[in-house]
Amino acid sequence: MKVRVLFFSVLQDITGTAETTVYLEGENANVGTLLDHLFQTWPSLSDWAPSLLIAVDQVYARRPDALHDDAEVAVMPPVQGG
Repeated sequence: MKVRVLFFSVLQDITGTAETTVYLEGENANVGTLLDHLFQTWPSLSDWAPSLLIAVDQVYARRPDALHDDAEVAVMPPVQGG
């Protein structure tokens, strides 16, 4: 399964990119599977794990939510006021 991942704000600094493509094995991949993969690729990203906001195809999602081929997943830090 191919998933397009977008990183926002400080997460772009951590990953060194605004966007990447991730290939996940199996048909039952979910947000948690993807996050585990991202944390292995960028270990310092896991420091943000408790507060990350995730959206799949522009709808907020949680770890157990299923992914589909060609999903667009946004990974965002917590929203900050100003």
